[in-house]
Amino acid sequence: MPARAPIPIAVWGAGLRGHAYARYALDHPEEMRVVAVAEPDPIRRAAFAARFNLPDAACFPDWQRLLEGPRQAEALFNCTMDRLHYASTLAALERGYPVLLEKPMSPVLAESVALVRAAEAAGQLLQICHVLRYAPFWVTLRQIVHSGRLGQIISVDHRENLAYWHMAHSYVRGNWREQASAGPIILTKCSHDFDILGWILEQPVVALSSFGSLAHFRPENAPPNAPLRCTDGCPVAESCPFEATRRYAQAGDFWWLNALTFAPTAAARRAALETSPYGRCVYHCDNDVLDHQVVSMWLADQTSVTLTLNGHSDEDCRTVRLDGSRATLYGTFGKAAQHLHLHDHLAGTVEALPLQTDDHYGHGGGDAGLVRAFLKTLRGEADPAQPSARVSLESHLLAFAAEAARQAGQVIQLDDFRRLSNAVL
Repeated sequence: MPARAPIPIAVWGAGLRGHAYARYALDHPEEMRVVAVAEPDPIRRAAFAARFNLPDAACFPDWQRLLEGPRQAEALFNCTMDRLHYASTLAALERGYPVLLEKPMSPVLAESVALVRAAEAAGQLLQICHVLRYAPFWVTLRQIVHSGRLGQIISVDHRENLAYWHMAHSYVRGNWREQASAGPIILTKCSHDFDILGWILEQPVVALSSFGSLAHFRPENAPPNAPLRCTDGCPVAESCPFEATRRYAQAGDFWWLNALTFAPTAAARRAALETSPYGRCVYHCDNDVLDHQVVSMWLADQTSVTLTLNGHSDEDCRTVRLDGSRATLYGTFGKAAQHLHLHDHLAGTVEALPLQTDDHYGHGGGDAGLVRAFLKTLRGEADPAQPSARVSLESHLLAFAAEAARQAGQVIQLDDFRRLSNAVL
């Protein structure tokens, strides 16, 4: 049998997520090759082109010009900023491109619904980047739940623990700090979590409520005489865990440093801190997204589920606990550690479940698994973990419903919310 040719992919957005998914071509050149990029920032565009050996003719300053040019790719990775997702993906679907779209689909529920309808009407593949479905940790957890070892699932407690420095970087100083431009944090950070809970439990949410606030990163919490920027000489620099010059100097080659600058020099970092949003005092930013939120959900089979988002954790990790009638399953999913334990109620034993972790890629191997599944689908091979765009929409609907419940101080009935939001498909 002749070897199959690698699938040509164009990438929109040469930021962190664009690089994360495109790197699959470097590790698996027999499966995929990157043939074009669209990126407005010339430094990022040049860095991406150098990494993937792209000629100038394959590099574009925006997604429109890439789309208008001669077709070079079989499919698109859309890793643009959230506000660009709707228009760019709609245009790609209309031109017959399958699309791998970074989550969320859109910061607007109506646009998310419209994308699903457009993909289905066009008969095109639209896959959302819910990477946790492909991480060995969550695959193993789901297998245990579906094996019946827990008995009837009674209660689930799921936490998205966002490290204090990650919260400050992305949601106070960074691109996702304003709800008007990025959407609510329960969508931008937790659509992953709503999706994975739905995949594991396979029960519809009947009703939910939510509480949360922006508790800490506010001007009234600023230390006395704190300047607008950390580079302007802050009197509490040594005692502030969010002080930017120290925090980014310690970053090494960590992923979030690339959001500051792709230039590897100390001078470039300093210049970026003096001019970019990342050098601002966390108490003097234009942020308004919440720094903590809890969502309580009631499922059709009478399971109670809580999802907690906390932006003041010591580390980035997710923790989960499922209490069943016969056993309890609990675990931690993070870069520093992954573990999963089952406590059998009858025997009283605790079993450490083996995990085949993969930190070579982000999200415990989920990034690679996502791209692999997308490529398999393009080749006509089914992947059981891959959700349709319609299924992925459910996580977005829950996030928007949670934010509506929080703002109104009410319990939201999901069927009513779906109908009133014109999200009945």
